[in-house]
Amino acid sequence: MDAFSEFKRVQKEGWKNFAPLEAVTTPAAARLARFAGIRPGDRVLDVGCGTGVVAITAARSGAKVHGADLTPELLEHARENARIAQVDVEWTEADVEQLPFREAEFDVVVSQFAHIFAPRPEVAVSEMLRVLRPGGTVAFATWPPELLVGRTNAVTARYAPPPPPGVAPPISWGDPQIVTQRLGKAVCEIRFDRHAIFVPAISPQHFRMNIERSAGPVIRMIESLAGADPARLQNFRAEFDAIVVQYMENNLVRQDYLLTRARKI
Repeated sequence: MDAFSEFKRVQKEGWKNFAPLEAVTTPAAARLARFAGIRPGDRVLDVGCGTGVVAITAARSGAKVHGADLTPELLEHARENARIAQVDVEWTEADVEQLPFREAEFDVVVSQFAHIFAPRPEVAVSEMLRVLRPGGTVAFATWPPELLVGRTNAVTARYAPPPPPGVAPPISWGDPQIVTQRLGKAVCEIRFDRHAIFVPAISPQHFRMNIERSAGPVIRMIESLAGADPARLQNFRAEFDAIVVQYMENNLVRQDYLLTRARKI
């Protein structure tokens, strides 16, 4: 198994615990669907669909939706969510770097905080645009590196085992200049917008513990330190909490995010 395949295997295992965080990402899902301009009858692909919050939102608006994710446990949760919502969505276990769909199969391709974890951005972009028809829309939500999620992600990366050489930091997708560069000449009419999610939390520590139990990269980092270096783990937690304090008011933690939309040429 090559380094990238092993990296993805670890990701697949780590993200299986993400489901509790869907309550956080659900409001942003509606905003992404609106920003992408999804209309009834559109053929939509949700890349890294997780528990299906964007895919199901799009399906409820009348779109014909396909959700793809690397983690089977999340797809099972997505199927249950779709059953409860009484909508039809096609679900596929798939890697964004190798999407099992035809060229130009979709009118809209979206991703909410998901494609950013593909180790090779250029491959992910190529695949997302390959399955999008000319004139179609690609739209996604990402985390700016200079704000809460970007800053806590950088702390996590300092304490975590290093990724294989060549793996791009997920948070780099939150920089509009880098996004523009990565989309390149294959698109036009790039638009950006910014919004925030407000996450209920009793304390910074309460907020962090929810992340530790649900976010793949953090879970892996905690596992690596818990037995081997508890003092280092304590330092990580102190650094993380000190950042969260800066974004917390009235038992709400502000998580700002970037929206990107572009049209394929």
